[in-house]
Amino acid sequence: MTIRFGLIGCGVMGADHARILRGDVAGAELVAVHDTDVARAAALASSGGRVFADPFALIADKTVDALIIASPDATHAPLTLAAIAAGKPVLCEKPMAASLDEARTVVAAEVAAGRPLVQIGFMRRFDPGYRAMRRAVAEESFGRPLFLHCVHRNAVGPDYVTSDLVLANSCVHEIDISRFVLADDHARVRVIGAPASRRAPGRQPLLMLLETARGVVVSVEAFLDAQYGYDVRGELVCEDGTLSLDPHPPVKARHSGTDGSAVEGDWRGRFADAYRCQLRDFVAALTGGPFLGASAWDGYVASVTAAAALEALARGTVVTIDAGQRPAFYAG
Repeated sequence: MTIRFGLIGCGVMGADHARILRGDVAGAELVAVHDTDVARAAALASSGGRVFADPFALIADKTVDALIIASPDATHAPLTLAAIAAGKPVLCEKPMAASLDEARTVVAAEVAAGRPLVQIGFMRRFDPGYRAMRRAVAEESFGRPLFLHCVHRNAVGPDYVTSDLVLANSCVHEIDISRFVLADDHARVRVIGAPASRRAPGRQPLLMLLETARGVVVSVEAFLDAQYGYDVRGELVCEDGTLSLDPHPPVKARHSGTDGSAVEGDWRGRFADAYRCQLRDFVAALTGGPFLGASAWDGYVASVTAAAALEALARGTVVTIDAGQRPAFYAG
């Protein structure tokens, strides 16, 4: 059985999804694309697939079985709701919605549909290192978890990214993956701003401190202007030992007076395996397997936590996080 995909959004992430779908995922075919930049959509469709001028027409088309949404953030909720209404599974890039009200509407629509249809693109859940941490927590092979230290650095952040967007668009990955690793909801958050880098005076590097319901402390350093490359780190500290991510490539070079390994330029290289596994598992779920990625509820909880972090940054205080009762639909 071949799953026929429609792709909405042909920018950096959309093009990468298309490349993976065409070259690394069995049982899938890209049959339709849409982008507001018609030339960009046509270029991506040149390897196969129809170009749609209207994304909602693409969603409704009978030749499309499932959707990937990689369009601008403000379009995510309306397009996801249209996919749910059409009964078509959708992998939507984060964030799931531009507001908490929209996020609640998506959750309510999926629950009303009565079956899982939505997966959010928190691809780190498919990274081998984070999965090893999650197993260690579940099995208590290092004792109980005490701290999870996270670092999220980009070489140069886009000009439009403000300090608020560092939390809302970058730190949501750490918000979701720490909840996934620890299998525990966040209860409180505080955010401290460091002095702005002279290279990006319009935004601050941030330190976010989260406390889970069981008392585990999660620290997140978010620095989007580190200059040297894309760098994501993580260390799980438990009672009897620690577990750290090892993102380095398999070779180390000595050349021109340096000794070390290359640093990835952006997230696509660092999480290449995770992106492949995410799409492969999504296709497997559509052919009878379980959904292993982040659900609409997970997307909503990440948005609630990010909103609390924004409030904590603005007020300079600790803020309580309350996502409400998880619907029974998302149990398990």
